Parts: sequence; C-alpha cells; structure tokens
Amino acid sequence: MKVVIDTNVLVSAVLRDRDPEAVILFVLEQDDFTWVVSDAILTEYRNVLARKRLGISDLIQQRWLKLIGPLTSIVSVDQTISFPRDPKDAKFLACALSARAEFLITGDRDFSEARRLVSTKILSISQFKRLVCDNYP
Repeated sequence: MKVVIDTNVLVSAVLRDRDPEAVILFVLEQDDFTWVVSDAILTEYRNVLARKRLGISDLIQQRWLKLIGPLTSIVSVDQTISFPRDPKDAKFLACALSARAEFLITGDRDFSEARRLVSTKILSISQFKRLVCDNYP
C-alpha cells in the first residue's frame, strides 16, 4: 500500500511526538507499505526541518533525511491539482494521485476539503493509527 505523509506529520515525529513517530515507523517497517514522495515533497521536508524556529539541530535533520532518502519511493508527478484552500498542499494531493496512493496522512484540517478531489483516503495521524496500525495483522 502506498502512503503519502504530510510534512506536519514528519515534523511532529522529529520533535518526538509518539503517535506520528509510531505511524512513520509502522509504514517503514511493513513490507507491504511504501512511503511515496515527489521531488517537491522532499524539498519541502528539507526546508521545513531546517527552519530555525523549530529548533531542530543539524544532526537530527541529517539523521532523519538520511533515513527518509533510501526508505521512500520517489514518484514522478504527472498531474496537477487545483486546491484553492491551500495551494502549497496541492503537491501532496498530486503525489497521491500520481502514485495511486491508498493513504495520505496529515495533521492539516485543510485536507478535509480535498477528499472529493482524490480517491486516496485522507486520514489524520490518530485515524491512521487506529484504523490501520492497530488493526494490522
């Protein structure tokens, strides 16, 4: 199953919030799950983790980015999506659509309006943990 992970989930995991970290580790540890990203998403991950106001050390940033690199699958995004509610988040929807992802995990409520744009299930961290992780064989 292909999963797109919003930047806010990654940041929460890096800042040591247990549920986001558990969800990311679950996706990485299961052979039948693939964390899919686009070049634009990887760039956003790097840029956001480097924001000084988050206080994430260079070492921690490097560790996470080294983890993400080989454990994600980069997809070529061949579609665009208009998402007026938050245009900068359209890249996550386009990636999900191009990859035919089953899930998009986000902490951003703006995505609730996107459910009609893609067939991907858009779930919060707690929803994914409850519906997928906790019920996984």
